[in-house]
Amino acid sequence: MRDSFRDILSKQSSSEDMEQKKSSSESLERSSKTALNKQVGGNHYKNMPIQVVEFCQLNNLNTCESNVIKYIVRHRLKGGVEDVDKAIHYAELLKQLEYPADANEAQEEWTD
Repeated sequence: MRDSFRDILSKQSSSEDMEQKKSSSESLERSSKTALNKQVGGNHYKNMPIQVVEFCQLNNLNTCESNVIKYIVRHRLKGGVEDVDKAIHYAELLKQLEYPADANEAQEEWTD
């Protein structure tokens, strides 16, 4: 059975995405290896198998998404409950910015 045009585009897009991520990963490793090994202001990321910034870059996460991950990953090693509160704040910002109708409904519930 022949692949449909949509199936072909999907396969092509998927393979291009994989190549782009692989290329991005290799580029990040080459160009930033010394920067990834360096941490300014503490050592709470140093012993992690993958740096938060590396994960966020490779997955094309925006600022709010990246900060949620950053604060959750480090809360036990650095900021405790304050980091959890920061992660929640960034998740709320993400919801408000990306899903304004849902965020407005939630806001109305809070004020009732």
